[in-house]
Amino acid sequence: MPLSRYLNNPVLTREDIPTILPHLSDVTSVFNPGAVFHDGRFKLLLRVQTRGRRTHLLMAEGLDWVRFQVSDRLVELQGLEQVSDEVYHVYDPRITRIEHRYYIMVAMDTASGCRLGVARTDDFVTFDFLGVTEHLGAGESEDRTSSGQDDEKSSDAIAASNDVRNGVLFPERFSGKYLRLERPNTVQPTGAPPTGRHIVLSESTDLLHWRPMATVMSGRDHYWDELIGSGPPPVKTRAGWLHVYHGIATHFGSTNIYQAGAVLLDLEDPARVLARTRDNILEPRRPYELMGQVPNVVFPSGWIVENHDDAGFADLASRVFLYYGAADTCIGLAICRVRDLIAACQA
Repeated sequence: MPLSRYLNNPVLTREDIPTILPHLSDVTSVFNPGAVFHDGRFKLLLRVQTRGRRTHLLMAEGLDWVRFQVSDRLVELQGLEQVSDEVYHVYDPRITRIEHRYYIMVAMDTASGCRLGVARTDDFVTFDFLGVTEHLGAGESEDRTSSGQDDEKSSDAIAASNDVRNGVLFPERFSGKYLRLERPNTVQPTGAPPTGRHIVLSESTDLLHWRPMATVMSGRDHYWDELIGSGPPPVKTRAGWLHVYHGIATHFGSTNIYQAGAVLLDLEDPARVLARTRDNILEPRRPYELMGQVPNVVFPSGWIVENHDDAGFADLASRVFLYYGAADTCIGLAICRVRDLIAACQA
């Protein structure tokens, strides 16, 4: 397997979260972080859950990739209070740098269902909430006129639905448009939150109004990734856009099993899959992954690629630091090389 766990996992646990009264005290868990290298520091944007099952975001910072100091102030998304719908939780941040600014896609549990929100920061101290994203109806564009696009990929796209999760932005624009991968919540398991089995590519000119373009990939029945969703944002390599996703095996009688896999997408047409791992590249095996709030979970959500060349492509020999939620309770770290992930996709 290309990924190796850090020997002293987990890298962050509930014991690392400071008391911040009246919001945080003796918290239950910390998991599913966004990750970025910024201003000479490794930074994680943490999902922290209280004993009352309330969710807060916190920053953690490290001089290296494994020793983190958690901030003693909550992350406040300025402008979130203007959302008209009732917001219960904001969680699972995914961080993408686009043109020297940092954008954060978050999942939001609201009175209307699960939505995707977007925030922006330049310094990871102040965060501006830009808004709750929405899908355009058939034939609509961001200016509410016809998009003029009728390619064959559009006919394969999942019907637009605002009940969506696992949104991640590409780190560059395509013909002036932002692209993101997302997971429509089209599957409703008995007694569980909605989930999905498709990853969809969508486009936008303003980060708030999105048009689904094509279904990129679907879950594989009877195998390790029956249900799927995007992990960290795609990384540009000369072999294609390298993307890690989570897959859920649901056909075991006792519990679902969350695992990680990888896929390569075409550089010019990210709706086209070039290669995809046959097997998972990380699965729950350690006690901290097997036991916790949600047993049998590894959930990749943030990664940092150490080196890129002058053209912006990830170096094949570069180390990759993949941060993941373990059993929805703590944060694990797995390490590999870019070339090994690409080889796993192509095997």
